[in-house]
Amino acid sequence: MPILKRKVLAYIAHEGRLLVFRHRDFPEAGIQVPGGTLEENEPPTQAILREAAEETGLAGLLIQRKIGEQVLKMSDYGLDEIHHRYYFQLVCDTPPPQTWIHEEMSPSDGSPAPIAFEFFWAKLPNGVPPLAGGQDKFLYRLIDFMIAEGTCCSRTMRVVDQYAGQQPDL
Repeated sequence: MPILKRKVLAYIAHEGRLLVFRHRDFPEAGIQVPGGTLEENEPPTQAILREAAEETGLAGLLIQRKIGEQVLKMSDYGLDEIHHRYYFQLVCDTPPPQTWIHEEMSPSDGSPAPIAFEFFWAKLPNGVPPLAGGQDKFLYRLIDFMIAEGTCCSRTMRVVDQYAGQQPDL
């Protein structure tokens, strides 16, 4: 029987870009967005701020909105788990660095610490590389919100975006 894990994922947006990272010592893990596992009885809104700060080292992150929710069988990724994922858009209230390395000291998966992450910004909508583990599931919603707010790209660019036409699993 698969194990159910509650996860949070952060789409951290700044100046029309999305924050992504790679594992410095494990590049096979792919490009990802910050996130992690909820602690017992922890609300998703609290978990996303904790996880994003732990993984990125950034201070001053604020929740802009909840983007979506998904239940995903992880068997396609070689795990006997089901992830209940909560996706949030976060923003930085201070200008972040362009690139940096941050070490997470308390990995929720039990891996030995520290784990070094190399962070960089990917231009929205078309400059975001494929994200590992289906983490790009709700990028189309993030882009639509940002277009409506005038903080990302143009509607013309959105039409050719690689995420156009994606719809959530119901």
